[in-house]
Amino acid sequence: MLGPTALELEESRRIEHEELIRECNLWDDPAKSNEILMKLADSAKVVDALKDLAYKAEEAKLITQLAEMDAINHGLFKQAYNASCAVSNFLNQYEISKLLEGPYDMEGACVIIKAASRGIYPELWAAQLLSMYMRWGEKQGYRGRVVEKRPSKNGGIRSATIEFEAGYAYGYLTGEKGVHQMIKISHDGSVVHEASLASVDVIPLFLEAAGDVQIDDDDLMISVSGGDMRGPPEPAVSIQHIPTCISFQSSDERSKFANKSKALNRLKAKLLVIAREQGVSDIRKIKRDAIVDIWHQEARRYVFHPYKLVQDVKTGLQLPDLNSVLDGNIEPLVGAHINFRHAGKTL
Repeated sequence: MLGPTALELEESRRIEHEELIRECNLWDDPAKSNEILMKLADSAKVVDALKDLAYKAEEAKLITQLAEMDAINHGLFKQAYNASCAVSNFLNQYEISKLLEGPYDMEGACVIIKAASRGIYPELWAAQLLSMYMRWGEKQGYRGRVVEKRPSKNGGIRSATIEFEAGYAYGYLTGEKGVHQMIKISHDGSVVHEASLASVDVIPLFLEAAGDVQIDDDDLMISVSGGDMRGPPEPAVSIQHIPTCISFQSSDERSKFANKSKALNRLKAKLLVIAREQGVSDIRKIKRDAIVDIWHQEARRYVFHPYKLVQDVKTGLQLPDLNSVLDGNIEPLVGAHINFRHAGKTL
């Protein structure tokens, strides 16, 4: 009975947002108006999805009843099973999304993957992580774009950046931050034969909000490379925030101005996340010595030999189907992180 209850709840929220729009003057407070309009759009989208869900649930129920009466063939019974799975997956995703309450959880996500060091195994491992997140995006219906990639000669990558321009992508993926370790150990478990490391950082993908963050020009160091016959056609722009030593770059746009804007937005997003982690309201209050290095945060271990196992360090969740996880089926891990964060807030 969860579907109808959820539908009634979302319908009431949509009506509330519509009433707010009618009551307020959209021109008096553009920022507040945009916020209300975004919430209305989200509510309308959820309402439509829940109505579709109710239809699929009834369809699956009807086909199942007919199948029990031997009135239809095996193909239609399989259709009912697939519809039931779709209903179950949507409800699980809906319940998880209700736990995403962070200030940036509803934003898109920028995922940055870096191999630990030059060499065939870390770079191949980084490429495998890139494939995993792209496959996850496809399964979720998210449009993921690899906007930057530094390939290596051995078929791997030194680094890559993915942008997921989808609502709540940051809330879903923020738990992926940290070091992902590929491990091969001896049969008795006493010796690690091989360990390849890659880091994953996740920052909100802001389209507008990050522009509200003000950074003094004196606190920025900007460098430009490429854009001529000796370098790549795109002028890469790197921006460092001097007080924190945090830097970001962009090279996928066609102009220096566009790359500068994108690198600056990524920097602002990262500073906002750090400020929240440190419990300060202003990025100027960030303590540089309290910033946690991404390479000092172990996120997950992927054991390839002699058995296959995925061990999530933060939540303690273990999954035996390594190949499925690498194929993009990371929803159990994502859900465990969201529940873990939510439990921490309510303690």
